Amino acid sequence: MFRLFVEGGVGFMSILTILLVAIFFAAWKAPSWIKEIGSTACAFGFFSFLLGLRQMFDALQEIGCQQEAVTGVFDLVSPGVLFGGLKVAMIPVIYGIIIYIVSRIVCIIQKPKL
Repeated sequence: MFRLFVEGGVGFMSILTILLVAIFFAAWKAPSWIKEIGSTACAFGFFSFLLGLRQMFDALQEIGCQQEAVTGVFDLVSPGVLFGGLKVAMIPVIYGIIIYIVSRIVCIIQKPKL
């Protein structure tokens, strides 16, 4: 679990964890904020995914430029490297969606009983 936290980017994952804690604090103090905090976590997860894709493409471009300088031809990057980068970039998105689902569950639990 800690490995996924580090692979997803400590900065992004820390902010998402703070939003998760904020959901439980809001359930206690400000129930009307729960849905907004969950939506923010989901949006931040997608934002971190886009930044992760940018970082992955920069790294792939650098690998391609190094290969071209050494061999004189541009070789294709291994699919394993490409899909590994996508897998790592998806970690904050999954965490953000999980936080959103938790926020919806907390909202459902807190609904007044009829």
